[in-house]
Amino acid sequence: MTKASAQIDRLNATKARILDAAREAVALSGWQEAQIASIAARAEVATGSVYRYFDSKADLYAQVLARVSQREIDVVAAIVDSEGSAAQRLVDAIYVFSNRALRSRRLAYALIAEPCEPEIDVARLKYREALAAQIGRLVTQGIASGEFIEIDANLAASCVTGAFMEGLVGPLAPEAGSDTRAAKAIAQSIASLAARMLFRHAAPKLKLVSKRTL
Repeated sequence: MTKASAQIDRLNATKARILDAAREAVALSGWQEAQIASIAARAEVATGSVYRYFDSKADLYAQVLARVSQREIDVVAAIVDSEGSAAQRLVDAIYVFSNRALRSRRLAYALIAEPCEPEIDVARLKYREALAAQIGRLVTQGIASGEFIEIDANLAASCVTGAFMEGLVGPLAPEAGSDTRAAKAIAQSIASLAARMLFRHAAPKLKLVSKRTL
């Protein structure tokens, strides 16, 4: 390894460490309360060093959001691309997304709905659009197979995505606390309700407990 490549690796590792620290800070207190000084301390760098890697606090947070949300999109995409009926995969995708969100409720709120700076909101909109696009793929398949009602797939995906996100972090969303069983029950209910709005006929027999790996 050359000196230059070693330097690049060190810079990339430090940037990743800052991003990890920022994610932890946001998961604890949200966008507004997380401070650069505490993030730098978590990452074991000087506060000023953070700005060597990020143009601003908003830029750092936008990159945190993009990094975390891509992982969630990848999980949903893997379910969309798996085998099984469109209805079952839709329930599974919503269930897994919801369960993961409920396991880190504060972070989910930051990713989905917390008031934030414009740069973060732009990144968040891209995240929501990407998630709705994955749901839209399933809707298209379900319409083609006759499982779902005939409807504009993009509109349906937008409605379904909005429904389960509201159920997770909206003002009337149920509180699961740290109870894992309660979180799973809530995730199952959200998945079932959000998916059923698309069913062409009476609800098919679907697994009430997804066995997919979270």
